[in-house]
Amino acid sequence: MLSAVASSLSPGQWVACGATAVLIAGSLVAYTTFTDAFGIDTESIDQDAWGDRPPSVDGLHNILLLGTDERAGDDASYNDLNGIRPDALVIVSIDVDNGGVTMVNLPRDLVVDLPPCEQNGEFEGTDGGPDQLNHAMRYGGMGCQGNAVETVTGVHLDHMVTVDFAGFEDIIDTIGGVTMCVPEPVDDPKADLQLDAGEQVLNGSQALGLARSRASTEHGSDLGRIENQQRMIGAILREVTEGDILTSPSTLLNFLDSVTDSMVTDEELTLEVMMDLAVAMREVDLERMNMVTAPVMDHPTDPNKVVLQEPAAQELLESVAAGEALPEEDGDGETGDGDAEVAPEEVSLTVLNNTGQDGLATEVETLLNAEGFTVVGTGNPETRAPDETTVYHAPEREEHAELVASALTSARTEEVPDLGEDMELVMGAADWGPVVGLDGQDDDGEDPLTGLDGTTAATDEVSCD
Repeated sequence: MLSAVASSLSPGQWVACGATAVLIAGSLVAYTTFTDAFGIDTESIDQDAWGDRPPSVDGLHNILLLGTDERAGDDASYNDLNGIRPDALVIVSIDVDNGGVTMVNLPRDLVVDLPPCEQNGEFEGTDGGPDQLNHAMRYGGMGCQGNAVETVTGVHLDHMVTVDFAGFEDIIDTIGGVTMCVPEPVDDPKADLQLDAGEQVLNGSQALGLARSRASTEHGSDLGRIENQQRMIGAILREVTEGDILTSPSTLLNFLDSVTDSMVTDEELTLEVMMDLAVAMREVDLERMNMVTAPVMDHPTDPNKVVLQEPAAQELLESVAAGEALPEEDGDGETGDGDAEVAPEEVSLTVLNNTGQDGLATEVETLLNAEGFTVVGTGNPETRAPDETTVYHAPEREEHAELVASALTSARTEEVPDLGEDMELVMGAADWGPVVGLDGQDDDGEDPLTGLDGTTAATDEVSCD
């Protein structure tokens, strides 16, 4: 049975727990003999009633994660609830053939044209029309919500998972906490959270508070809170894959118990299915686990709501639906796009400003991150200060440097024998021009996540250094 919710939680708090439940719990089950010890509540969903559906893609498994803290009572299960609304929605697209995962967050306040939904037991149904995307579950349960997401996004949904947040603290505490960078001190009474600035290990209560907190975000918004939750997903994934959970039977058992106790799935998403996915994905690099929020903008008549920003949203969702949200891998396992042998996600660099223009390094950092590069630091040059814009690189990383140079108006490359994996971009006063974006890529080769401020599970892009 599901754990009872001990306290009222704010929108979207479940996201790290939900993504972990599918991406980690399944993986861990594949390595353990404890599968018979865990029971997961299920709900019957008639996908045939959804009408014309987007086509499925071989090798692609799309799972809709729903989360809510609204309960019908301390002893209620999801099957007893009527009128709940998920506080957040995430499409988890697992690309078995190319070995990667893309998680697309759909904001809870997103207004769309809902499809009709028939009355179902105690659910009242709806004729459809403009409404918040998460209201579909209130009208017709998980099946109605899945139909709405599939209709709006064009992404074929293979499975659905609903997650409560009751076990979140236990999950974090079971793995020994998560390491997070807190760039500024946080004092948020509404989230029951007080944190000092700096990198630190958050326990379950603190991680829960950060997932709840708006005050810890730059603009105090739900979109900012989603960014925190995406960072937390990455932290949990890193902790599980790099820690001792896989080698500690007692820790593994406790972890699986806390995760599965908070899940309700469709009847077809069995532990065996999770195991099959986990076996296929167990060698996936964390750098190929991408997290992104669907592009949105303010609703034209209601500043408290959002609508999809086109054409960016449509391009992203079409790429997810087609299984093209990750760069393909060639036969040697190298990431590639068209003729390019290096992807922006493989490139990390420091941006150094030698132009005399105040604040330029920070501006360029944002632009390069949007292109998919990882900027690990900014500042002024100390060792090398050329007049011409130069990308300094270690031996064997010429292609990485050329890729960076191709995104700039003008730049040369130069090898430095003792330089590490992180390259140095020094912007020179003589020829500096704006970041123009990657060239040499047509529409078929461009990473669809470029420019969407996405992140991966491999690293935390927020630095406390």
